[in-house]
Amino acid sequence: MQVYAYKLTMKKKGTLTLKDLPINAGEKVEVIIIPRSSRHLDKKQYPFWGKPITYLNPTDPVAKADWEVLQ
Repeated sequence: MQVYAYKLTMKKKGTLTLKDLPINAGEKVEVIIIPRSSRHLDKKQYPFWGKPITYLNPTDPVAKADWEVLQ
């Protein structure tokens, strides 16, 4: 099954028009509508987004004592 995704803006309440779809006449289709929120993300909620990340000793083992197989 081929999937096609389109991002559109509603022009008229309750009406959505798709043109030039790559589907033949008579083919059955399933339509799923997922409304996208237009509100902006609160920067206070995600204060570290866009900030650089520094890893200290990235190859050191983490929680080595918790691994039962090593005991």
